[in-house]
Amino acid sequence: MKFVLVTKDPEVVSATVGAFQSDDELVVTEDWAHALEACHGADLMFVDLIATLEKPHKIAGYEDFAEAKMAHPIASATPLVLISPPEDYELDFMAGFPDFVFASLRRPLSYKIFRRASTWV
Repeated sequence: MKFVLVTKDPEVVSATVGAFQSDDELVVTEDWAHALEACHGADLMFVDLIATLEKPHKIAGYEDFAEAKMAHPIASATPLVLISPPEDYELDFMAGFPDFVFASLRRPLSYKIFRRASTWV
């Protein structure tokens, strides 16, 4: 199986250690545009909402990501698992798109959470 992860948080990356099978492929990137291209053959895409923000606490960057993913010829079909920001992280707004998010993960993350998520597809 192939998984794509977008994050800038080393703790999120650390939580993936031991989570996937040895024959699984995990593509980790800080750039969501690169992640969209990496979705060819991907079974699941994990996106840290904070990594999509262009300006801290401003949801516009996430909206840009969402629109680009929905328009992408390959990534649009890849199920999205959104990694929510910490509970105390304030956003100016929260946008939602019908049927856009397959699942959501709350922090703190662990390898067990990623392992469980890898069985969803």
